[in-house]
Amino acid sequence: MATAAAVLCGTLLLASCGGSDSGSSDGKTLRLWHYEGPDSAMGLAWNAAIEEFERTHPGVEVKFEEKGFEQIQKTAPMVLNSGDAPDLMEYNKGNATAGLLSKQGLLTDLSAEAAERGWDRKISASVRTTSQYDARGVMGSGKWYGIPNYAEYTMVFYNKDLFEKHGVAEPRTFGELTAAMDAFVDKGVTPLANAGAEYMAQQYLYQLALSRADRGWVDSYELYQGKSDFHDAAWTYGAETFADWVRKGYISEKSSGTKAEDAGVSFIRGESPILFSGSWWYGRFVAENKFDWGTFLWPDSAMTLGSGGNLWVVPKGAANKDLAYDFIDITMSRRIQNLLGNKGGVPVAADPAAITDPRAKGLIENFNTLAERDGLAFYPDWPVPGFYDVLVSETQKLITGDATPDAYLDAVQKAYDKGVPKT
Repeated sequence: MATAAAVLCGTLLLASCGGSDSGSSDGKTLRLWHYEGPDSAMGLAWNAAIEEFERTHPGVEVKFEEKGFEQIQKTAPMVLNSGDAPDLMEYNKGNATAGLLSKQGLLTDLSAEAAERGWDRKISASVRTTSQYDARGVMGSGKWYGIPNYAEYTMVFYNKDLFEKHGVAEPRTFGELTAAMDAFVDKGVTPLANAGAEYMAQQYLYQLALSRADRGWVDSYELYQGKSDFHDAAWTYGAETFADWVRKGYISEKSSGTKAEDAGVSFIRGESPILFSGSWWYGRFVAENKFDWGTFLWPDSAMTLGSGGNLWVVPKGAANKDLAYDFIDITMSRRIQNLLGNKGGVPVAADPAAITDPRAKGLIENFNTLAERDGLAFYPDWPVPGFYDVLVSETQKLITGDATPDAYLDAVQKAYDKGVPKT
Protein backbone atom coordinates (compact mmCIF):
# COMPACT_ATOMS: atom_id res chain seq x y z
CA MET A 1 0.00 0.00 0.00
CA ALA A 2 0.43 3.34 -1.14
CA THR A 3 -0.88 4.27 -0.31
CA ALA A 4 1.12 2.98 0.66
CA ALA A 5 -0.16 2.64 -0.68
CA ALA A 6 -0.36 2.13 0.14
CA VAL A 7 -0.85 2.01 -0.41
CA LEU A 8 -1.61 -1.23 0.80
CA CYS A 9 -0.10 -4.15 0.18
CA GLY A 10 2.19 -7.13 -0.25
CA THR A 11 0.20 -10.36 -0.02
CA LEU A 12 -3.00 -8.80 1.30
CA LEU A 13 -4.83 -11.90 2.39
CA LEU A 14 -6.47 -12.94 5.61
CA ALA A 15 -6.01 -16.19 7.40
CA SER A 16 -9.38 -17.85 7.67
CA CYS A 17 -10.25 -19.34 11.02
CA GLY A 18 -13.93 -20.04 10.71
CA GLY A 19 -17.21 -18.64 9.52
CA SER A 20 -18.89 -15.41 10.44
CA ASP A 21 -21.31 -14.76 13.26
CA SER A 22 -23.45 -11.68 12.98
CA GLY A 23 -26.06 -10.38 15.32
CA SER A 24 -26.13 -9.21 18.92
CA SER A 25 -23.21 -9.32 21.34
CA ASP A 26 -22.51 -12.59 23.09
CA GLY A 27 -19.26 -11.43 24.66
CA LYS A 28 -17.62 -14.67 23.50
CA THR A 29 -16.65 -13.89 19.91
CA LEU A 30 -14.41 -11.24 18.41
CA ARG A 31 -14.92 -10.99 14.67
CA LEU A 32 -11.75 -9.58 13.16
CA TRP A 33 -10.83 -8.56 9.62
CA HIS A 34 -7.29 -7.74 8.64
CA TYR A 35 -5.47 -8.15 5.35
CA GLU A 36 -1.83 -8.60 6.30
CA GLY A 37 0.07 -11.55 4.83
CA PRO A 38 0.76 -14.27 7.41
CA ASP A 39 4.54 -13.96 6.92
CA SER A 40 4.62 -10.16 7.05
CA ALA A 41 5.78 -8.37 10.18
CA MET A 42 2.24 -7.18 10.88
CA GLY A 43 0.74 -10.62 10.22
CA LEU A 44 3.17 -12.26 12.64
CA ALA A 45 2.54 -9.59 15.27
CA TRP A 46 -1.24 -9.77 14.98
CA ASN A 47 -1.15 -13.57 15.22
CA ALA A 48 0.81 -13.20 18.46
CA ALA A 49 -1.76 -10.63 19.62
CA ILE A 50 -4.58 -13.10 18.93
CA GLU A 51 -2.83 -15.73 21.07
CA GLU A 52 -2.35 -13.18 23.86
CA PHE A 53 -5.97 -12.04 23.57
CA GLU A 54 -7.37 -15.56 23.82
CA ARG A 55 -5.03 -16.32 26.75
CA THR A 56 -6.25 -13.25 28.66
CA HIS A 57 -9.91 -13.70 27.62
CA PRO A 58 -10.80 -17.31 28.51
CA GLY A 59 -13.79 -18.55 26.59
CA VAL A 60 -13.55 -15.83 23.92
CA GLU A 61 -12.80 -16.92 20.36
CA VAL A 62 -11.28 -14.74 17.66
CA LYS A 63 -12.83 -15.41 14.26
CA PHE A 64 -11.51 -14.26 10.91
CA GLU A 65 -13.28 -13.93 7.61
CA GLU A 66 -11.35 -14.23 4.38
CA LYS A 67 -11.10 -10.80 2.77
CA GLY A 68 -8.55 -9.05 0.58
CA PHE A 69 -7.47 -5.42 0.58
CA GLU A 70 -9.32 -4.54 -2.62
CA GLN A 71 -12.48 -6.31 -1.44
CA ILE A 72 -12.56 -4.42 1.85
CA GLN A 73 -11.75 -1.17 0.04
CA LYS A 74 -14.69 -1.53 -2.33
CA THR A 75 -17.33 -3.11 -0.07
CA ALA A 76 -16.70 -1.60 3.38
CA PRO A 77 -19.40 1.12 3.18
CA MET A 78 -22.04 -1.43 2.20
CA VAL A 79 -20.97 -4.04 4.77
CA LEU A 80 -20.65 -1.54 7.60
CA ASN A 81 -24.12 -0.24 6.84
CA SER A 82 -25.54 -3.74 7.24
CA GLY A 83 -25.99 -6.10 10.17
CA ASP A 84 -22.89 -8.09 9.22
CA ALA A 85 -20.19 -5.67 10.35
CA PRO A 86 -17.17 -7.20 12.16
CA ASP A 87 -16.19 -6.05 15.64
CA LEU A 88 -12.78 -4.83 14.52
CA MET A 89 -11.21 -4.32 11.12
CA GLU A 90 -8.08 -2.99 9.51
CA TYR A 91 -8.89 -0.21 7.10
CA ASN A 92 -6.99 2.18 4.89
CA LYS A 93 -6.33 5.64 6.28
CA GLY A 94 -6.95 8.99 4.65
CA ASN A 95 -9.79 11.29 3.60
CA ALA A 96 -11.07 9.04 0.82
CA THR A 97 -11.31 5.93 3.01
CA ALA A 98 -11.47 6.14 6.81
CA GLY A 99 -12.40 9.81 6.56
CA LEU A 100 -15.29 9.05 4.26
CA LEU A 101 -16.61 6.27 6.54
CA SER A 102 -16.35 8.55 9.58
CA LYS A 103 -18.33 11.26 7.79
CA GLN A 104 -20.97 8.68 6.85
CA GLY A 105 -21.36 7.73 10.52
CA LEU A 106 -20.14 4.16 10.01
CA LEU A 107 -17.23 4.21 12.49
CA THR A 108 -17.13 4.41 16.28
CA ASP A 109 -15.60 7.49 17.89
CA LEU A 110 -12.55 6.16 19.76
CA SER A 111 -11.55 9.44 21.43
CA ALA A 112 -12.52 8.40 24.96
CA GLU A 113 -10.79 5.02 24.67
CA ALA A 114 -7.67 6.61 23.17
CA ALA A 115 -7.40 8.95 26.15
CA GLU A 116 -8.30 6.38 28.83
CA ARG A 117 -5.97 3.66 27.51
CA GLY A 118 -3.14 6.03 26.66
CA TRP A 119 -3.06 5.34 22.92
CA ASP A 120 -2.99 9.08 22.26
CA ARG A 121 0.23 9.38 24.28
CA LYS A 122 1.94 6.49 22.49
CA ILE A 123 1.32 7.81 18.98
CA SER A 124 3.52 10.67 17.77
CA ALA A 125 2.08 13.79 16.14
CA SER A 126 3.31 12.86 12.66
CA VAL A 127 1.64 9.44 12.90
CA ARG A 128 -1.64 10.49 14.52
CA THR A 129 -2.61 12.76 11.58
CA THR A 130 -4.44 9.86 9.98
CA SER A 131 -6.19 8.84 13.22
CA GLN A 132 -8.36 11.93 13.57
CA TYR A 133 -11.06 13.28 11.24
CA ASP A 134 -13.25 16.36 11.39
CA ALA A 135 -16.93 16.60 10.47
CA ARG A 136 -16.00 16.79 6.78
CA GLY A 137 -13.99 13.57 7.01
CA VAL A 138 -10.71 15.47 6.59
CA MET A 139 -7.76 14.04 8.49
CA GLY A 140 -5.54 15.87 10.93
CA SER A 141 -8.00 17.08 13.57
CA GLY A 142 -11.26 16.16 15.25
CA LYS A 143 -12.31 12.84 16.76
CA TRP A 144 -10.25 9.66 16.83
CA TYR A 145 -11.76 7.12 14.44
CA GLY A 146 -8.78 4.81 14.04
CA ILE A 147 -5.66 3.62 15.82
CA PRO A 148 -2.46 2.93 13.86
CA ASN A 149 -0.09 0.61 15.70
CA TYR A 150 2.66 0.68 13.13
CA ALA A 151 4.06 3.21 10.70
CA GLU A 152 5.15 2.90 7.08
CA TYR A 153 7.20 4.68 4.48
CA THR A 154 8.59 4.12 1.02
CA MET A 155 12.19 3.44 0.10
CA VAL A 156 14.38 2.18 -2.72
CA PHE A 157 14.99 -1.57 -2.49
CA TYR A 158 17.89 -2.75 -4.63
CA ASN A 159 19.50 -6.08 -5.52
CA LYS A 160 23.20 -5.75 -4.67
CA ASP A 161 24.04 -8.98 -6.50
CA LEU A 162 22.53 -7.70 -9.77
CA PHE A 163 24.38 -4.41 -9.41
CA GLU A 164 27.64 -6.32 -8.96
CA LYS A 165 26.89 -8.78 -11.76
CA HIS A 166 26.34 -5.97 -14.29
CA GLY A 167 29.12 -3.74 -12.96
CA VAL A 168 26.74 -0.98 -11.91
CA ALA A 169 27.72 1.31 -9.05
CA GLU A 170 25.34 1.41 -6.10
CA PRO A 171 23.65 4.86 -6.12
CA ARG A 172 23.22 7.31 -3.28
CA THR A 173 22.31 10.51 -5.16
CA PHE A 174 19.52 11.05 -7.68
CA GLY A 175 22.07 11.53 -10.45
CA GLU A 176 23.72 8.24 -9.53
CA LEU A 177 20.31 6.54 -9.52
CA THR A 178 19.49 7.63 -13.07
CA ALA A 179 23.04 6.73 -14.18
CA ALA A 180 22.54 3.25 -12.72
CA MET A 181 19.24 2.87 -14.56
CA ASP A 182 20.90 3.94 -17.82
CA ALA A 183 23.59 1.32 -17.24
CA PHE A 184 21.00 -1.43 -16.73
CA VAL A 185 19.11 -0.41 -19.88
CA ASP A 186 22.40 -0.60 -21.81
CA LYS A 187 22.75 -4.18 -20.51
CA GLY A 188 19.23 -5.05 -21.69
CA VAL A 189 17.76 -5.04 -18.17
CA THR A 190 14.63 -3.07 -17.22
CA PRO A 191 15.77 -1.46 -13.97
CA LEU A 192 12.49 -0.67 -12.20
CA ALA A 193 9.87 -3.16 -11.07
CA ASN A 194 6.51 -1.49 -11.60
CA ALA A 195 2.78 -2.18 -11.29
CA GLY A 196 0.55 0.00 -13.43
CA ALA A 197 -2.67 -1.79 -12.51
CA GLU A 198 -2.37 -0.89 -8.84
CA TYR A 199 -0.76 1.65 -6.52
CA MET A 200 2.90 1.35 -7.45
CA ALA A 201 3.05 3.41 -10.67
CA GLN A 202 1.22 6.40 -9.20
CA GLN A 203 3.57 6.30 -6.23
CA TYR A 204 6.61 6.55 -8.51
CA LEU A 205 5.09 9.65 -10.10
CA TYR A 206 4.10 11.17 -6.75
CA GLN A 207 7.62 10.64 -5.40
CA LEU A 208 9.08 12.46 -8.39
CA ALA A 209 6.73 15.36 -7.68
CA LEU A 210 7.63 15.29 -3.98
CA SER A 211 11.29 15.79 -4.84
CA ARG A 212 10.29 19.31 -5.95
CA ALA A 213 7.77 19.93 -3.14
CA ASP A 214 7.63 20.99 0.51
CA ARG A 215 5.27 20.59 3.49
CA GLY A 216 3.05 23.47 2.39
CA TRP A 217 2.56 21.79 -1.00
CA VAL A 218 1.62 18.51 0.67
CA ASP A 219 -0.80 20.17 3.11
CA SER A 220 -2.51 22.02 0.26
CA TYR A 221 -2.96 18.77 -1.63
CA GLU A 222 -3.84 16.39 1.21
CA LEU A 223 -5.48 18.67 3.80
CA TYR A 224 -6.98 21.36 1.52
CA GLN A 225 -4.92 24.08 3.20
CA GLY A 226 -4.58 25.94 -0.07
CA LYS A 227 -5.29 25.35 -3.75
CA SER A 228 -3.58 22.48 -5.57
CA ASP A 229 -2.49 23.25 -9.11
CA PHE A 230 -1.60 20.08 -11.02
CA HIS A 231 0.24 22.13 -13.61
CA ASP A 232 2.64 23.57 -11.05
CA ALA A 233 6.37 22.85 -11.19
CA ALA A 234 6.25 19.78 -8.93
CA TRP A 235 3.36 17.92 -10.60
CA THR A 236 4.60 18.84 -14.07
CA TYR A 237 8.07 17.51 -13.24
CA GLY A 238 6.56 14.30 -11.84
CA ALA A 239 4.38 13.57 -14.87
CA GLU A 240 6.98 14.54 -17.48
CA THR A 241 9.80 12.63 -15.79
CA PHE A 242 7.66 9.53 -15.32
CA ALA A 243 6.71 9.54 -19.02
CA ASP A 244 10.37 10.10 -19.91
CA TRP A 245 11.39 7.12 -17.79
CA VAL A 246 9.01 4.92 -19.78
CA ARG A 247 10.53 6.19 -23.04
CA LYS A 248 14.04 5.55 -21.75
CA GLY A 249 13.18 1.98 -20.76
CA TYR A 250 13.52 2.47 -17.00
CA ILE A 251 9.88 1.36 -16.74
CA SER A 252 8.45 -1.29 -19.06
CA GLU A 253 5.45 -0.37 -21.21
CA LYS A 254 4.18 -3.88 -20.47
CA SER A 255 3.88 -2.99 -16.78
CA SER A 256 0.65 -1.05 -17.39
CA GLY A 257 -1.37 -4.16 -16.53
CA THR A 258 0.93 -5.51 -13.83
CA LYS A 259 -0.22 -5.85 -10.21
CA ALA A 260 1.85 -4.97 -7.14
CA GLU A 261 2.26 -8.63 -6.24
CA ASP A 262 3.80 -9.31 -9.66
CA ALA A 263 6.25 -6.44 -9.24
CA GLY A 264 7.23 -7.59 -5.77
CA VAL A 265 7.74 -11.17 -6.96
CA SER A 266 9.93 -9.96 -9.85
CA PHE A 267 12.20 -8.40 -7.23
CA ILE A 268 12.11 -11.50 -5.01
CA ARG A 269 13.07 -13.68 -7.98
CA GLY A 270 16.05 -11.47 -8.74
CA GLU A 271 14.64 -10.29 -12.07
CA SER A 272 14.35 -6.57 -11.25
CA PRO A 273 17.33 -4.72 -9.79
CA ILE A 274 15.30 -1.88 -8.24
CA LEU A 275 11.89 -1.59 -6.60
CA PHE A 276 10.53 1.61 -5.06
CA SER A 277 7.81 0.72 -2.61
CA GLY A 278 6.88 0.57 1.03
CA SER A 279 8.07 -0.91 4.28
CA TRP A 280 5.13 -3.33 4.07
CA TRP A 281 7.36 -5.45 1.79
CA TYR A 282 10.28 -5.50 4.19
CA GLY A 283 9.46 -8.58 6.26
CA ARG A 284 8.60 -10.58 3.17
CA PHE A 285 11.86 -9.64 1.47
CA VAL A 286 13.77 -10.69 4.59
CA ALA A 287 12.04 -14.07 4.47
CA GLU A 288 12.12 -14.73 0.70
CA ASN A 289 15.01 -12.89 -0.97
CA LYS A 290 17.84 -15.29 -1.81
CA PHE A 291 20.35 -12.57 -2.68
CA ASP A 292 22.16 -9.68 -1.02
CA TRP A 293 19.98 -6.57 -1.00
CA GLY A 294 19.75 -3.19 0.62
CA THR A 295 17.61 -0.08 0.92
CA PHE A 296 17.97 3.68 0.96
CA LEU A 297 15.63 6.64 1.11
CA TRP A 298 14.74 8.28 -2.20
CA PRO A 299 17.81 10.43 -2.88
CA ASP A 300 17.87 14.23 -2.92
CA SER A 301 14.31 14.55 -1.63
CA ALA A 302 13.32 15.81 1.80
CA MET A 303 9.94 14.09 1.51
CA THR A 304 8.68 10.64 0.66
CA LEU A 305 5.44 8.72 0.85
CA GLY A 306 4.58 7.52 4.33
CA SER A 307 2.36 7.87 7.37
CA GLY A 308 0.99 5.95 10.25
CA GLY A 309 0.00 2.48 9.12
CA ASN A 310 -3.47 1.25 8.32
CA LEU A 311 -5.98 1.77 11.09
CA TRP A 312 -7.80 -0.43 13.50
CA VAL A 313 -11.35 0.83 13.22
CA VAL A 314 -14.41 -0.28 15.18
CA PRO A 315 -17.58 -0.27 13.06
CA LYS A 316 -20.48 1.71 14.51
CA GLY A 317 -22.58 -1.47 14.42
CA ALA A 318 -19.98 -3.74 16.02
CA ALA A 319 -21.51 -6.17 18.49
CA ASN A 320 -18.52 -6.55 20.83
CA LYS A 321 -16.83 -3.17 21.03
CA ASP A 322 -15.20 -3.74 24.43
CA LEU A 323 -13.46 -6.84 23.07
CA ALA A 324 -12.29 -4.82 20.08
CA TYR A 325 -10.80 -2.17 22.39
CA ASP A 326 -9.00 -4.87 24.39
CA PHE A 327 -7.49 -6.33 21.22
CA ILE A 328 -6.24 -2.92 20.06
CA ASP A 329 -4.70 -2.46 23.49
CA ILE A 330 -2.76 -5.72 23.15
CA THR A 331 -1.39 -4.73 19.74
CA MET A 332 -0.15 -1.50 21.35
CA SER A 333 1.64 -3.35 24.16
CA ARG A 334 5.43 -3.32 24.39
CA ARG A 335 5.70 -7.07 23.79
CA ILE A 336 3.74 -7.01 20.53
CA GLN A 337 5.33 -3.73 19.41
CA ASN A 338 8.83 -5.12 20.04
CA LEU A 339 7.96 -8.27 18.11
CA LEU A 340 6.67 -6.17 15.24
CA GLY A 341 9.93 -4.22 15.15
CA ASN A 342 12.16 -7.28 15.19
CA LYS A 343 10.16 -8.90 12.38
CA GLY A 344 10.72 -5.96 10.02
CA GLY A 345 7.82 -3.65 10.85
CA VAL A 346 7.93 -0.03 11.98
CA PRO A 347 6.39 0.00 15.47
CA VAL A 348 4.95 3.14 17.04
CA ALA A 349 5.40 2.16 20.71
CA ALA A 350 8.37 -0.23 20.93
CA ASP A 351 11.34 -0.10 23.29
CA PRO A 352 14.28 0.88 21.02
CA ALA A 353 16.66 -1.22 23.12
CA ALA A 354 14.53 -4.30 22.45
CA ILE A 355 15.01 -4.11 18.66
CA THR A 356 17.99 -6.39 18.17
CA ASP A 357 17.86 -7.28 14.47
CA PRO A 358 20.37 -5.11 12.53
CA ARG A 359 18.17 -4.77 9.42
CA ALA A 360 15.18 -3.87 11.59
CA LYS A 361 17.23 -1.22 13.40
CA GLY A 362 18.14 0.37 10.06
CA LEU A 363 14.54 0.33 8.92
CA ILE A 364 13.39 2.11 12.07
CA GLU A 365 16.30 4.58 12.00
CA ASN A 366 15.37 5.65 8.45
CA PHE A 367 11.77 6.15 9.54
CA ASN A 368 12.94 8.27 12.47
CA THR A 369 15.02 10.34 10.05
CA LEU A 370 11.91 11.05 7.99
CA ALA A 371 9.76 11.77 11.02
CA GLU A 372 12.31 14.16 12.51
CA ARG A 373 12.50 16.23 9.32
CA ASP A 374 8.70 16.17 8.86
CA GLY A 375 9.21 14.20 5.68
CA LEU A 376 6.12 11.96 5.63
CA ALA A 377 3.99 13.09 2.68
CA PHE A 378 1.09 10.60 2.84
CA TYR A 379 -0.15 8.98 -0.41
CA PRO A 380 -1.40 10.39 -3.73
CA ASP A 381 -4.81 8.70 -3.72
CA TRP A 382 -5.90 9.95 -0.30
CA PRO A 383 -7.42 13.40 -0.87
CA VAL A 384 -10.80 12.57 -2.40
CA PRO A 385 -13.09 9.53 -2.74
CA GLY A 386 -12.57 7.53 -5.92
CA PHE A 387 -9.21 9.17 -6.65
CA TYR A 388 -7.30 5.89 -6.45
CA ASP A 389 -9.06 4.49 -9.51
CA VAL A 390 -8.55 7.74 -11.41
CA LEU A 391 -4.83 7.74 -10.69
CA VAL A 392 -4.48 4.09 -11.71
CA SER A 393 -6.29 4.67 -15.00
CA GLU A 394 -4.55 7.91 -15.91
CA THR A 395 -1.07 6.68 -14.94
CA GLN A 396 -1.63 3.60 -17.08
CA LYS A 397 -2.20 5.94 -20.03
CA LEU A 398 1.19 7.54 -19.41
CA ILE A 399 2.80 4.09 -19.45
CA THR A 400 1.12 3.03 -22.69
CA GLY A 401 1.60 6.42 -24.34
CA ASP A 402 -2.14 6.99 -24.70
CA ALA A 403 -1.93 10.31 -22.85
CA THR A 404 0.57 13.14 -22.70
CA PRO A 405 1.76 14.48 -19.35
CA ASP A 406 -0.35 17.59 -19.95
CA ALA A 407 -3.48 15.51 -20.56
CA TYR A 408 -2.71 13.43 -17.47
CA LEU A 409 -2.49 16.54 -15.32
CA ASP A 410 -5.74 17.90 -16.77
CA ALA A 411 -7.56 14.65 -15.94
CA VAL A 412 -6.36 14.36 -12.36
CA GLN A 413 -7.00 18.06 -11.70
CA LYS A 414 -10.60 17.62 -12.84
CA ALA A 415 -11.16 14.56 -10.63
CA TYR A 416 -9.48 16.20 -7.64
CA ASP A 417 -11.45 19.45 -7.91
CA LYS A 418 -14.70 17.52 -8.20
CA GLY A 419 -13.99 15.63 -4.99
CA VAL A 420 -12.65 18.38 -2.72
CA PRO A 421 -15.27 19.07 -0.03
CA LYS A 422 -16.91 22.46 -0.26
CA THR A 423 -16.35 24.72 2.73
